[in-house]
Amino acid sequence: MKTLVEALLAVLPADSVSVDPETLGRCSHDDAEWAPIGSPAVVVFAATVDEVAATMRVAAERGTPVVPRGAGTGLSGGANAVDGCIVLSLERMTRIVEVETAERYAVVEAGVLNDDLRRHVAASGLWYPPDPASQAISTIGGNVATNAGGICCVKYGVTRDYVLGLTVVLADGSVVELGRTTAKGVTGYDLTALMVGSEGTLGIVVEVTLKLLPLGGREERAVVGYFRSLPEAGAAVAAVTAAGIVPSALELIDRTCLDAVSAWQGWDLPVGATALLLAKVDEPGERGEILAAQIADLFAGAGGDRIERADDADEIDRLFRARRLAYPALERLGPVLTEDVCVPRAMVPEMLTRIEQAAADNDVVIANIAHAGDGDLHPLIIAPEGDDAARARAKTAFDRIVADCRALGGTVTGEHGVGLLKLDGAAAELSPAVLRLHRAVKSALDPQGILNPGKAFPNGD
Repeated sequence: MKTLVEALLAVLPADSVSVDPETLGRCSHDDAEWAPIGSPAVVVFAATVDEVAATMRVAAERGTPVVPRGAGTGLSGGANAVDGCIVLSLERMTRIVEVETAERYAVVEAGVLNDDLRRHVAASGLWYPPDPASQAISTIGGNVATNAGGICCVKYGVTRDYVLGLTVVLADGSVVELGRTTAKGVTGYDLTALMVGSEGTLGIVVEVTLKLLPLGGREERAVVGYFRSLPEAGAAVAAVTAAGIVPSALELIDRTCLDAVSAWQGWDLPVGATALLLAKVDEPGERGEILAAQIADLFAGAGGDRIERADDADEIDRLFRARRLAYPALERLGPVLTEDVCVPRAMVPEMLTRIEQAAADNDVVIANIAHAGDGDLHPLIIAPEGDDAARARAKTAFDRIVADCRALGGTVTGEHGVGLLKLDGAAAELSPAVLRLHRAVKSALDPQGILNPGKAFPNGD
């Protein structure tokens, strides 16, 4: 009988199959430094749908696990290898197949980078809104796998809101087309939405049809608020929500993050504040001016020390770039245990207070960034390299934050996915009956359990 590698080489180009130790190591994990990592048997770099299907047929014949992978920018361990698996990389599938300007949609392969798609469709006067902080390096396939959000999702929604259709390779190697290109459609179960956020456990997404919006008609104005404490900044977020204002972005950055970005980039960033809120509105004309003024008043009423307006496009971009660079800047300080808890927006002040208390009680450094406008908080717990005691305290703080989030009516992951890091939290959040539904769906689509096993929900294995 052929070995696994021989079987793959029989149906795939030689340059798409690798057992090089360096390649195996590089492709064995995503960016979740604290999640467990297995040892893959082989990495397949598929360039076509047929190559993905051929790989899955070999895996199905042998019962070999397959872990799909995009750019490896995930933060929950969803792309981490399991022992003896095939890591199936889609990074070579980078074609933008079609941009339909009249109907406003694009068809792209899974390996297309988020930013590359945005730039490409902008040339046709169109816009793809979902903008995760990793937009410059994350793939559309990965965004679909985790239902990625981003800075502008408070107003414009997350990935699932833009996925019209998918081409998916199933566990047995068959290929299915899901969804539609029409503005409306309710034929059959919504299997497209089911696949979005399923973290590669139900099928391999190889091509995506995405809804686009018109690019023009928006005028951006930013409001910057400086606060003495995180709870005060949280109170400002709750006030904006209570006023019925829906900004196009409302982001929080704390002092630890700002200092890390400043040290790394050599930027002269704001000083003298514990927390910074960045709000943005994009309504044109007088309406935009009114909303920006209302947000500024709400920031001041919540205790903002200094409120500034930023109307210059370059200055707005610089401030929001600091937000996007916060995570990689903090990674330079040590391994980061990343949270992704989402609470009702009215609970943001209380959740920030509890995060501060968790840091104090466990003697750990927790930096905070957040898509504050939709209650999605990213406490980033930093432990020095090689300090096992600090690592244990960090894990205790992590678990406490997850429990506090659920106690406040929240969910354990807003946009990063469950992966491996949030399995315990998912087990607590999902009722036994709902877990049975998950297992039934998984069993129907992947009876051998070979698609990204052990991820996305506790399967009881």
